[in-house]
Amino acid sequence: MFFPEGQVRVFLYGQPVNMRLSFDGLYALAKHVMHQDPLSGNLFAFINRRATQIRVLYFDRSGLCVWAKRLEQGRLVSNWADVKSCEMDWTGLKLLLEGIEPKQVRKRYKKPGTGTQNQRVHPAKTL
Repeated sequence: MFFPEGQVRVFLYGQPVNMRLSFDGLYALAKHVMHQDPLSGNLFAFINRRATQIRVLYFDRSGLCVWAKRLEQGRLVSNWADVKSCEMDWTGLKLLLEGIEPKQVRKRYKKPGTGTQNQRVHPAKTL
């Protein structure tokens, strides 16, 4: 089963990957292209060109594991031009697996004393 720890780091590879790659190929990408240690316990996510499949490589203290998901409809990534190699947390990976791409992270509130007042925005009235 795929149950990573809550504090695990996830590295997303920002280019399309051939899904015929398995343990050795994904290990080589993580080690030599991403310059990370695949045996560190971190997760490494790789997505195919059509963005319909994802593979996650990780080390579980006894060996390398590859977890895969194939979507029946929809895409994991809407536009490859917006995707860059990056580090995310476990929550970010869960959002990616559900097809949610956070474009911009905004806080829902501001700390008191920042100089601007929070204003309530009223929705437009419909006729």
